[in-house]
Amino acid sequence: MRKRVIVIGDAMLDVVVRPEEPMAPTSDTRSRVHFSRGGSAANLAVALGANHDVVYVGVVGDDEPGEMFARDLEEAGIGAELQIEEGSTGVVVAIVSGDGQRAMMTDRGVNSLLSMDTVDDAFAEPFDHLHVSGYTILDDATRRVAMMALDSARASGASTSVDTCSAAPLARLGAPQFLRAAGKVTMLFANEEEALLLSGAADVERAGTVLREVSGEVVITRGSNGAMVVRDGRAWAQPSLPVDVVDTTGAGDAATGAYLAARLDGLDCGEALNRAMRRASSVVGVLGSRA
Repeated sequence: MRKRVIVIGDAMLDVVVRPEEPMAPTSDTRSRVHFSRGGSAANLAVALGANHDVVYVGVVGDDEPGEMFARDLEEAGIGAELQIEEGSTGVVVAIVSGDGQRAMMTDRGVNSLLSMDTVDDAFAEPFDHLHVSGYTILDDATRRVAMMALDSARASGASTSVDTCSAAPLARLGAPQFLRAAGKVTMLFANEEEALLLSGAADVERAGTVLREVSGEVVITRGSNGAMVVRDGRAWAQPSLPVDVVDTTGAGDAATGAYLAARLDGLDCGEALNRAMRRASSVVGVLGSRA
């Protein structure tokens, strides 16, 4: 049965650069460059949209990347409550190394202007689940909006999830403040580095156990080591699928979206994790955040 899902997160343009030769610091470097609609939460929303009715909530600038972002969501069948502001839509430049790992340079643009009024417009109709991107919690300007949205969803009886999203800003903010803002969520998503930061644990297995105190279900993605889930005192693990890795950008978003879609469909954690790994493998084999 299809469910109505609200996803709150950043609207971004992705610029992915993969150098094809050693960097020439003062000259030209031959590279492959890929432009696309980006945004961690938007990638997740599209993955969810195959199974459920999704409404995306975010902010775009009054510019061409903002129009591109809105058009891409529409073509993917995703509903949108997009707040349009004077200024620039967010942009992230990802530099991809030969082994597919990436470093990201981010300009969040107008994303920090997200208002609760925009969220309330999406909440006007009943919904079953709310997913909030960690970037919305990590930003001082939008943290209160994220907190109010999660509180409202819990009060309405909807299930909730939060994706931690990024280790560096999490380290700057501090795990206690992040966890207080997220509150008790139905599902918590993090990669291995983020899970260790959030929990203060020395290993990922212990991290999953510690984080169960703040979420009924903890999903930790582990890159080439696959992913694991901790729920109700049980743990599931799934290896990543063998594939030639071109670019890891968006793989975690795809895995999270596939896992969440499967769980909302009523599948058990093991099967949901299996689907997540299959979806992630389809993303890492191409340049950019989408298969």
